[in-house]
Amino acid sequence: MRIIAKGTIRDFWLLHPPAEFPLLDWYNTVKQVEWNTPNDVKQTYGNASIVANDRVVFNIKGNDYRLVTEIDYSFQMVFIIWIGTHKAYDKIDVTTIEYNG
Repeated sequence: MRIIAKGTIRDFWLLHPPAEFPLLDWYNTVKQVEWNTPNDVKQTYGNASIVANDRVVFNIKGNDYRLVTEIDYSFQMVFIIWIGTHKAYDKIDVTTIEYNG
């Protein structure tokens, strides 16, 4: 999968250093897989949450951080929409939040 944009992930771990290695692990795993359906995502990340509009939420570092993505399966692209702490995640609407990098 192609991941757009790694810079967003990097910016986050610079502010939250404990997230760096878990995010790098997620990034390196995802760039090597090919997902064609949400079921493919679940085979790789069983705890991922599939939501509306091709959105998928990943738990990072256990449940400390949440990564909201939008996946275009036909073009093999994963767009980083939002990343934050679990506490901040509880305050957003995952189906409507937009990228603001």
